[in-house]
Amino acid sequence: MRQTLSDIRNILPELEIFSVNSGKQVYDWKIPKEWKVNKAYIVCPNGEKICDFSKNNLHLVGYSTPFSGKLILSELQKRLFSLPEKPNAIPYVTSYYKETWGFCIEDNKRKMLEDGIYEVVIDSELFDGVLNYGELLIEGRSKEEIFLSTYICHPSMANNELSGPVVTTFIAEWLSQQTNRFSYRIVFIPETIGSICYLSHNLAHLKKFVTAGFNISCIGDNREYSFLPSRNGKTLSDKVAKHVLSHFDQDYKKYSWSDRGSDERQYCSPGVDLPIASIMRTKYGKYPEYHTSLDDLKNVVTEEGLDGGYWALRRAIECIEINETYKANNLCEPQMGRRGLRSNISMKGLQNSFAVYMDLLSWCDGKHSLIDIAEKMDMPCWDLKEVVDTLVNEDLISLVN
Repeated sequence: MRQTLSDIRNILPELEIFSVNSGKQVYDWKIPKEWKVNKAYIVCPNGEKICDFSKNNLHLVGYSTPFSGKLILSELQKRLFSLPEKPNAIPYVTSYYKETWGFCIEDNKRKMLEDGIYEVVIDSELFDGVLNYGELLIEGRSKEEIFLSTYICHPSMANNELSGPVVTTFIAEWLSQQTNRFSYRIVFIPETIGSICYLSHNLAHLKKFVTAGFNISCIGDNREYSFLPSRNGKTLSDKVAKHVLSHFDQDYKKYSWSDRGSDERQYCSPGVDLPIASIMRTKYGKYPEYHTSLDDLKNVVTEEGLDGGYWALRRAIECIEINETYKANNLCEPQMGRRGLRSNISMKGLQNSFAVYMDLLSWCDGKHSLIDIAEKMDMPCWDLKEVVDTLVNEDLISLVN
């Protein structure tokens, strides 16, 4: 966690890192102890070392307590976890809130274990420490905020971990180079306990200022696009996400609130009710490598996948930035020809390249936002930005406060 936050701060130097002590009450939860592993492995009867934590940290059940001893195979099997349906995968298993220990192993290797005495070594520590999370505020012209949250707690997995903070980091870098209408509050947290902890410290502020936001996870593979709504389902975040994804991939997967499974559970819970939706590539739990060592940078996360995830989220932010409401300044249609916005020659078959101006003007009644208009015109909202700027410069439309 701390190394990850340090690496992110090398790119985003304004990132602030916070610490919350173990044992602190945060709503119905307590911040757990820190976990440190010095070494962990199993030695087979023939002397071979397997499930070596130093080679793959998924081999050890997360938060395993210390243990040193010898077990026969039948006893050891009770402490092993594998996936018969994925015989070459090391599963990701944790036990944060009940003290126990165990190892994770590929099922094909588990089946090859022979009877005999196995030496088990887990040199780990559970101690009072701190939970860390990172927060970055990029101030805009308005105090209203867009909230972006991603998590940094699943080790050694590419899509269900690394993709979220990677895309979020570079979205933050892009935002820091812009003059933004909204302010952006961006957090890098451990999933569940981190969002609960963060809300317990910041809920009043978030409820007052957050206008829209996204939980960012599983955004790096190149298989499909996915949308998970807020609990409300009708927030600006929901509208924008569906608008963007419909122009990225008309066959994107639409999920319901009952399919939730990440930090949206906390951000949209009753009484919190933040307008947080999720734009993803393949949703967590819906791709075969999920929560295993097979979720890698070779077969799952790709450059194309990350790029697609980045642009889907960026377009959503761009839409929110430009989603204002305009009113036409003229009764009836304005004379576009003298402004150079329409050909003065009327002839059957003559292509009018400026028809989009007239379509947009027809909806500028002070009641439709730009996203509403883009939906009616079946055009990407971001493609209308230049048209809007032209109409404003020609004094044909005005911003409605």
